[in-house]
Amino acid sequence: MSSLSSPVVVVGITIVVVLVALLSTIGYIAYLRKRNITKRKEFKDEDKKGIDVPFFDLKDILAATDNFLDSHKLGQGGFGPVYKGKFPDGKEAAVKRLSSASRQSLVEFKNEVVLIAKLQHRNLVRLLGYCIEGDEKILLYEYMPNKSLDSFIFDRMLCVLLNWESRFDIILGIARGLIYLHQDSRLKIIHRDLKTSNILLDGDMNPKISDFSLARIFESKQTEANTNKVVGTYGYMSPEYVLDGFFLVKSDVFCFGVIVLEIISGKRNTGFYQSDQAMSLLGELFQAWRLWKEDKVYDLMDQTLSETCNTNEFLRCVNVGLLCVQEDPSDRPTLPNAFLMLNSEIATLPIP
Repeated sequence: MSSLSSPVVVVGITIVVVLVALLSTIGYIAYLRKRNITKRKEFKDEDKKGIDVPFFDLKDILAATDNFLDSHKLGQGGFGPVYKGKFPDGKEAAVKRLSSASRQSLVEFKNEVVLIAKLQHRNLVRLLGYCIEGDEKILLYEYMPNKSLDSFIFDRMLCVLLNWESRFDIILGIARGLIYLHQDSRLKIIHRDLKTSNILLDGDMNPKISDFSLARIFESKQTEANTNKVVGTYGYMSPEYVLDGFFLVKSDVFCFGVIVLEIISGKRNTGFYQSDQAMSLLGELFQAWRLWKEDKVYDLMDQTLSETCNTNEFLRCVNVGLLCVQEDPSDRPTLPNAFLMLNSEIATLPIP
């Protein structure tokens, strides 16, 4: 009898151990899921108290965008697509759906929302709200009916809609927005991805700087930082950032200079190459510099501007644009100085 009972006891004990282990595993998984749900709820119910913009429910966003229908897509950025959303009260918004491949944590996402919510300036796109639910992280911005600046200045049909006065006002508006980011806001912010596609135009063609995905906050006395991963758009990134990973306020100044030259020429800067002697900028920067040296600077002008152009303002724009894209950051002006040079009637400006 004992010879039969021994295996039965062993089997019984084994079954009990397996069941206990299984139940423990199920219990632990349930605990983890509950903890994650609790964390998510805490972000919505507690952490959102530090955010100055409203939280939107995912179901409302899905309804406003027809479940992110392709026909509602406004564009595709490096961090995800942007859709036009229309809500029941008639309000419209640009809905930025962050890519699921993004490694941004909930804390990092909240910090980004808090940062953007604090930026209030007429030349910065306004954040209307945010959503985080499951794997979805979404930002809602004010909708810009005229989309981005690049869709006008690089399109041979639409560029005629921007006369010289409009383009000069856009340049000054971008400068005002950057001055606010660099010195007038409560936070000192380097944009790091300033380009014509990130300059949006409202119904009155006023420029608004957008997309702060790569923006970095600087301490009040901090002048530079570095990164091991260079991200941005070739043609706009400064030499010190491309080659060494260093970025500073003057890196945004470089981007501004590129944009100024693109606006007045209607041509896109294409990038760079590195030779044995030094870095050489290609595209419109090289062309602008060559024409400047040969005293043929009017050849740089977009021909659609020939009848409306203010020649004094045009020359100042070329001069300031070239000052801003100088290789050595210390040679570039600050944004406040660049703005003053663009607005002034000073006879002699610094020579790039």
